[in-house]
Amino acid sequence: MMNCCRPMKLDGSKTLKTWTEECAVFGIWGDPEAAQMTYLALYAQQHRGQESSGIVSLYEGQHFHHRGMGLVGEVFSPADLDRLKGEAAIGHNRYSTTGQPLLANAQPLTAHLLNGPVALAHNGNLINAEKLRVQLKKEGAIFQGTNDTEILVHLLARNSEANILSCLKQALPLLKGAYSMVLLTHDQLIAFRDPLGFRPLSLGYRKTSDGRKAVVISSETCAFDLIGAEYVRDIEPGEIFCVNQSGESSSFFLSEDDKKQTAFCVFEHVYFSRPDSLVFGRSVYESRKKMGRQLAREAPVDADLVIPIPDSGVPAALGYSEESGLPFDLGIIRNHYIGRTFIQPSQSIRSFGVKIKHNPQSHILKDKRVVAVDDSLVRGTTSKKIIQLLRQAGAKEVHFRIAAPPTTGPCYYGVDTSRRSKLIAAERSVEEIRKYVGADTLAYLSLEGLFAAVNGDAQQYCAACFDGHYKLLEEEETSL
Repeated sequence: MMNCCRPMKLDGSKTLKTWTEECAVFGIWGDPEAAQMTYLALYAQQHRGQESSGIVSLYEGQHFHHRGMGLVGEVFSPADLDRLKGEAAIGHNRYSTTGQPLLANAQPLTAHLLNGPVALAHNGNLINAEKLRVQLKKEGAIFQGTNDTEILVHLLARNSEANILSCLKQALPLLKGAYSMVLLTHDQLIAFRDPLGFRPLSLGYRKTSDGRKAVVISSETCAFDLIGAEYVRDIEPGEIFCVNQSGESSSFFLSEDDKKQTAFCVFEHVYFSRPDSLVFGRSVYESRKKMGRQLAREAPVDADLVIPIPDSGVPAALGYSEESGLPFDLGIIRNHYIGRTFIQPSQSIRSFGVKIKHNPQSHILKDKRVVAVDDSLVRGTTSKKIIQLLRQAGAKEVHFRIAAPPTTGPCYYGVDTSRRSKLIAAERSVEEIRKYVGADTLAYLSLEGLFAAVNGDAQQYCAACFDGHYKLLEEEETSL
């Protein structure tokens, strides 16, 4: 999704613009508790977006919607959910980065088109959004917000065909970038994914209270676990899946080529997804443990214990401990009543958050040689403060291990990894970073080790934030 434009340097000669957010989408069809299940599913995926939340339901051909700024539990009251009638609904959590927190950008977006009401929720980022936006404005389009999801709404509105699937077939090839979306019309639920499959999107079924089988769509399968749904498969890259009023489902691909090359975002397994989710058909927890194991093989060190930087560093630290034979312990206790530091919108909040979020246990750390394992190192400011806390708690040595390669480039496909100038590994060597964060030693997981941990390779995954290979940017320079 797009929120505001900001210049970025990919190299010394090119200035790029990007709008980067990570979000959660959910859809359900054929469930008498559709709104309630959507609410719970958004709760399960709160980590994917903390700025705003929204639900649109379908009842007797009409849409009912409620959106608001804040966390899921703050946006919806029991009365709000009661008003969201019907047996079908879609929902969305928006991820706050550098854009203005506007209600107009909250999703799902709604509109009344020639072929009826539509509601749309989007996870991803369109790299040709600005080009399309300018073109549509020249032709008279009026935009209500600054998110790129609205571009698809305008493209659908310009099509005179009554069949929404026909409209999608003509509109989607115009979009370049990452998109996993759910769309609710007056008579069907549609889910679709970009041809390279950057962002995850899963299909499942839920047994309803009256014994029927409801169709569910979600960014992450942890939502299925909460509502008692069964994971069936992923929506494939380039696939358009739909279910209609009679409960019949069908799917098709825009192009047979869509089934070939993929670009699954490896950062979903490194950091963003919940560890209890299946993402791209793989257990995130198992991927992170394997990252830790591989890291222990690549960067062993003589130490007394392994501790995680909680919570996202826990699986990798467990893997490192098991592979190295060093004992695992919780040297830092996390305060769970504040948000994830990485996705807070300002540096001042991040700095404050570190102090109240992590409490080192001095009785465990005192006079110990500690291996501190984290999932990634992006800006470095949080890591520096955590290492300072470990030393203040009495750690004799701090050996910092990162279960991912150095983050050297921004993401243009839906995860906020900041400006390149703010990425510490883009500007400094490993030794310079070690000195900055204050560790005795510092080591990253190799790119080859990362791919081995997720059983993939450079052809299957997108690792542009680590290796600088932007598959779509190379083709879309004119739109950036």
